[in-house]
Amino acid sequence: INKFRCQRLDLNGNTRNCFLTGNPDSQRNFIGKGLRCLLNVPSTGVYRNAHHSSGRFCFQSSQPPGEKITSLQISSLGQLPHHFSPWNFPITRSLRTSPSFQAAPVPLFWIIVKPAQKLLAIILGRSIRNWWKALPPNKRELFKESARKNKWKILLGVSSLGVVFIMFYFTHLEETPITGRARLLVFGKEHFRELSQMEYEMWMEEFKNQMLPETDARYQVVERVVGHLSESNKDIPEVSALKWVIHVVDEPDVNAFVLPNGQVFVFTGLLEAVSDIHQLSFILGHEIAHAALEHAAEKASLVHFLDFLSLIFLTMIWAICPRDSLAVVGQWIQSKLKEFMFDRPYSRTLEAEADKVGLQFAAKACVDVRASSVFWQQMELAETIQGQPKIPEWLSTHPSHENRAEHLDRLIPQALKLRESCNCPSLSGPDPRLIFRLNMRHLLESSKDRETPNSTKQDPSKPKPDFAHT
Repeated sequence: INKFRCQRLDLNGNTRNCFLTGNPDSQRNFIGKGLRCLLNVPSTGVYRNAHHSSGRFCFQSSQPPGEKITSLQISSLGQLPHHFSPWNFPITRSLRTSPSFQAAPVPLFWIIVKPAQKLLAIILGRSIRNWWKALPPNKRELFKESARKNKWKILLGVSSLGVVFIMFYFTHLEETPITGRARLLVFGKEHFRELSQMEYEMWMEEFKNQMLPETDARYQVVERVVGHLSESNKDIPEVSALKWVIHVVDEPDVNAFVLPNGQVFVFTGLLEAVSDIHQLSFILGHEIAHAALEHAAEKASLVHFLDFLSLIFLTMIWAICPRDSLAVVGQWIQSKLKEFMFDRPYSRTLEAEADKVGLQFAAKACVDVRASSVFWQQMELAETIQGQPKIPEWLSTHPSHENRAEHLDRLIPQALKLRESCNCPSLSGPDPRLIFRLNMRHLLESSKDRETPNSTKQDPSKPKPDFAHT
């Protein structure tokens, strides 16, 4: 994106369900066929987004007033009940969000001059080629002979240039907050916080007519979730140092992002898409992790470093290729190789790291972290139902839904231990992952039954299993 967002998908249907994608017609057809929300199991004790009437949110808890809110329900009441008070934390009313890639004065300068750098590299390479073509044959031979005689000096010069780049790389390595991973950081975080203010003003101008008021229940639930996450993780300097400011945009896109300076943007499409407050907490924890880990500055630093290196290869391409058309093709191949070998894999690495840290943030906030992998399984299921083609992961800036769910499943046991160490109340009810699998099986069996010809009668001695009551 690169803005570290959830996938942008249309969810304008009148009926709410637990899926994250789909247009109104696909949702109505899906529900009209008798298929209920996969997570809407009465015995779980967890409220789901099962209906929607007036578009107002009401958040209810089946727990006593002294316990934390564990679920999210949409209803027509349009107000928050008093027993929601445990989520009331003193936080700023406005929260800022950040797309994945920002820049500030210094980064902005390099972004502006980047086209000029490429143009200069092309002009230089083309000039070298034309100069070589214009040389008489005898001078070309003299030049080649001189190069052969001084090949060790040339090799030494090229090696010295490589050593300079290597030294620059290792002298600009820093340790990533929280995870301790070594990463290249050319631009300081203060630069990006300055530029994020500029980007914040841009987003506010774009969405100025779509911002929900602070009195809206949807705004209040985002405020309380973010407040709970920041309060539970205030021992982390990167979280406590930011002033979190919330903005809820009335848009059907399933989207949320956080700016490096703490501005949080959440679209109402995301609130309608999540199945419960646990999934919402994990998603917002993931976005907050991007800001806390300073992924924007890290990504911009890598892009800047690779772009500078690519200028050398770009000059060589235009100098070696005999024609401009071949040089253009070579330049395109070089850019694609850089994109698919470095840029996109690195983006997927940052997304996986944000998933890991976001899960830790959610665990310390006493969220049911098991719901995190269900979120991505729902995304996978929704795309399958709608017949959307699967894009290979290596073509994307984000891990595939399936791989993200598997990655989170491997992290959940450790997150549960962290949750327990924070003296969180025990999780009650069945594992949401088990519920999802059982309902998936029920869904598949129901689909097979509908495909059976009417002339085929089911054996009454073999009743269909009711997984909803298992």
